[in-house]
Amino acid sequence: MNSNILWVDDEIESLKSQMLFLKNKGYEITPFTNGYDVLEYLRTNKAEVVLLDESMPGITGLETLSQIKALYPTLPVIMVTKNEAENIMEEAIGGQISDYLIKPVNPNQVLLSLKKIFDSKRLVSEKTTTEYQKDFRNLFMTLNSNPNLEEWKDLYKKLVYWEIEMSKSDSPEMLEVFNTQKVEANNEFYKFVSKNYIDWINKTTKELPTFSHQLFAEKIAPYLKKDKPTFVVLIDNLRYDQWKSIEPIINAQFSTLDEDMFFSILPTSTQYSRNAIFAGLTPLEIEQKLPQYWKNDDEEGGKNLFEKELLGEQLKRLKLDHLKWDYLKITNNVDGKSMEDNIHNYLKNDLTVIVYNFVDMLSHARTEMEVLKELASDEVSYRSLTVSWFEHSPLYRALKKIAEKNIQLFITTDHGTTRVKSPSKTVGDRATTTNLRYKHGRNLQYDNKDVFDITNPKQAGLPQPNVNSKYIFAKGDIFLCYPNNYNHFVNYYKNTFQHGGVSLEEVIVPIVRLESK
Repeated sequence: MNSNILWVDDEIESLKSQMLFLKNKGYEITPFTNGYDVLEYLRTNKAEVVLLDESMPGITGLETLSQIKALYPTLPVIMVTKNEAENIMEEAIGGQISDYLIKPVNPNQVLLSLKKIFDSKRLVSEKTTTEYQKDFRNLFMTLNSNPNLEEWKDLYKKLVYWEIEMSKSDSPEMLEVFNTQKVEANNEFYKFVSKNYIDWINKTTKELPTFSHQLFAEKIAPYLKKDKPTFVVLIDNLRYDQWKSIEPIINAQFSTLDEDMFFSILPTSTQYSRNAIFAGLTPLEIEQKLPQYWKNDDEEGGKNLFEKELLGEQLKRLKLDHLKWDYLKITNNVDGKSMEDNIHNYLKNDLTVIVYNFVDMLSHARTEMEVLKELASDEVSYRSLTVSWFEHSPLYRALKKIAEKNIQLFITTDHGTTRVKSPSKTVGDRATTTNLRYKHGRNLQYDNKDVFDITNPKQAGLPQPNVNSKYIFAKGDIFLCYPNNYNHFVNYYKNTFQHGGVSLEEVIVPIVRLESK
């Protein structure tokens, strides 16, 4: 094994038997009697772990720990002490120790601590692989038994769970097996959606999902009260796996009361799904009943400029316009800082809706910027980047400021994204939309096996600007490219995160209800 362990103790001579025991287990032990010497040693030598006595003359263990962490922040340190005082323990833990042992130490105690440090990744990987192998057959059986809506939600939750767990392990073979199963799941989900979508929208079947335009009325409105401020935070493009990644951060301040999922309408894009959420209407109904707030794909101007007005109309219909409410849209850091600085003022409202556009900007920026392509090259790094943003965002700082108040918090999104890998040629006229996951226009030519096509948009609750307009939605990891400069665009967009089509990641998205702890 030849792992270099540094053991620092002013009574090191009395620890010879323990060091011999560890040597026989394959560890190399280098002894020191004081903190000065071990710090000097580390300047020119590498070590895997430091066993550090807390109570030493001269420079104390805690002082030595502080200097080690300042110079070598990733070096694991195990604190060994006679002192069980709570403040000492807290100071050591705050100094980011890896473990804490009370003297007199048993050699097996030290061995277990070392194994925890050296073998934890391997043990986690082995356990994850074993548990996934057990669950693989259950997932396979569910996929092949025509799952219903609730079963699809549960299946996707399990897939996300295993995807996150697999990212902690070191088994490329099992990851390949998992990815194959996830592709199969997305293919089956595409069939499920394309078979049932028109019936769902028209409510001609018994089993119905909660869609974007039903989200507010069904999942949020029943919980609104005048005596409890409610904040609804809609983070654009937030996939379920991204929510699960930031959930532990949120749960430090808020308790989860209910975690559910809803189905984004098609196209799974901001213009359609988010307008539907705020209006409580399908895009076709918005165009018919509130035409001043709707713009079609081929019309000039912003497509999501009237979310506040649409929400106001929905609150009237739900007879909730007596509530005091406000709406904020955050599209840059200046807006975010302003919201953070003024967040206490919104406690006077019964309802405050905050739309935060960072994840959407991240996915688009990742397509355009080479540095972000490197930082978010796959799902693991995409989740990691989302966590890093959220931890340091004005949004999280604002939520922490009001966490001790008696508030209710909803976190949701409008749609997710999927990483596209497989190009499919599509032909359209000049008025055809440029989105890579869906197309809307006339005279569309495409490969039928790659898309879900809707030739009568009104049946799907979608506007139809002219008689020949139709919509097509890419399945799985497909992205739609025009024949012109085909190879260039294929290489440019391959492995980028896109939205608008039919995949588990785009369609099944979270709605979470929380309250202050």
